[in-house]
Amino acid sequence: MKKLLRITALLSIASCLHAELSAPWPMPVPLPSVPAGVNSAACPLPRLDWLANVKSNNDKAAKLSDKIQLVFDGDSITDLWRESGWELWQVHYSNLGAFDFGICGDRTENVLWRLSQGQMNGIKPKLILLMIGTNNLNTNSNEQIAEGIKAIIDEYRKLCPQSVILLQGIFPRGHEATDPNRERIKEINKIIATYADGKNVRFLDFGDKFLEPDGTMSPEIMPDFLHPSAKGYQIWVTAVQPVIDQCFPPAK
Repeated sequence: MKKLLRITALLSIASCLHAELSAPWPMPVPLPSVPAGVNSAACPLPRLDWLANVKSNNDKAAKLSDKIQLVFDGDSITDLWRESGWELWQVHYSNLGAFDFGICGDRTENVLWRLSQGQMNGIKPKLILLMIGTNNLNTNSNEQIAEGIKAIIDEYRKLCPQSVILLQGIFPRGHEATDPNRERIKEINKIIATYADGKNVRFLDFGDKFLEPDGTMSPEIMPDFLHPSAKGYQIWVTAVQPVIDQCFPPAK
């Protein structure tokens, strides 16, 4: 059974990461480029392969704009609430007016572009859960990634000044504690932790909860050592629940 669950989770991840999408919007011509000397992680940029997802999310959100009170945003780890985490989402978040803007493969610059294209039009959530940056590891330095995350926070603060932003530390990745990405992620999380003001922007790093005592990562928690399984999403639910309870006090 465990092996079957792991295979199912991997298939869900694969379908998310490799789906080919036809673009319903005309792609900007010429394509935006990063000016010389500018940090690409902090420069809004679209992707050729994902405009269909952007439009689909925005269209759905527009129909629900007055009901959306809880927003999740990020990359495939957030996107896969619709797959591995769906049952938990239904139990814990569907009754809170939750909406998932996460898109597989997104980097910080892609989230910035989405925000510049009306993603949050008419939406005034109480709480925004943001986690982004792991897909920038191959293209940007730690400082550049942190700068890109700061740019997203600043943009969300402009668009949703009344909202609380819960900035979540980038999740650990890789099976072994010695995976070189582990140390980089820790360093990035140290930088972005300083963006919290304790009020409108809060920071929460619970990555260690996904790891074994020796620092390894179990495939039962993250089958590909990057994306959570249902058990991994349960860890996520538990970790953020105190903040959600503050913004959405349980009925007495």
